[in-house]
Parts: sequence; structure tokens; C-alpha cells
Amino acid sequence: MSKKLLIVDDSPSVRQMVEMTLKGAGYAVKTASDGQAALNLCKTEMFDFVLTDQNMPNMDGITLIKSLRAMPSYARVPLIVLTTEAGENMKQKGKAAGATGWMVKPFDPKKLLEVVAKVLR
Repeated sequence: MSKKLLIVDDSPSVRQMVEMTLKGAGYAVKTASDGQAALNLCKTEMFDFVLTDQNMPNMDGITLIKSLRAMPSYARVPLIVLTTEAGENMKQKGKAAGATGWMVKPFDPKKLLEVVAKVLR
């Protein structure tokens, strides 16, 4: 059975590029346009991996990660932030919230697939 991945980004073009990259590698992918929509999805479905943007309306990525980590079913799920934010301070906030890793946009599809494969092992 293929792994279920959730992509969270307020940019339709980024969601589409990430989704195409991951579906092309055989993953089952769902998308959400902000953290609140993603959190609602995660309350009804279980995902093996969540990739989230940081800066989004309604709920940002770090708040989403904190919310997911508070749910027992998401305590060990890899949560990766994919964002334009490259500052060390923001990365530390992500780590403190429970992020598994941090990737900076624009993303390299090959690198994204490597990271996903690595954290899903």
C-alpha cells in the first residue's frame, strides 16, 4: 500500500508541483490550502507524512505542527516545513514545535523525494 502524504500550502502552484512530484513517485497525496483545513483533514484521516508551508492564512505551519503533535496519532508522523523562511530563528521555532525537518523554497523535486523517502523509512 502506498504511503499517504498531506501537502499544505496556500499557493495553488506550489501544491500542484509538490503533488505531481510525489504522485509521480507513487505516493497517495491529498492537499490543503492552509493549516486549519489540514488540521481538520488530519482529525478524520491518518497521513504517513505532512509537508507544510509556514506562512499561510487561518493557521500557519508552526501552529499546525504544534496542533498535530498534540494529537497522539501524529506524535511520530514526520512533519516537514517547506517555506521561503530560511532564518535560523524560524527553524528553531519549527524544531521547538516538533518539526521533523525544514526545506527552503524553491524546492528541488529530486531533493524532496530523497527527504520523503528518508523520513518514511
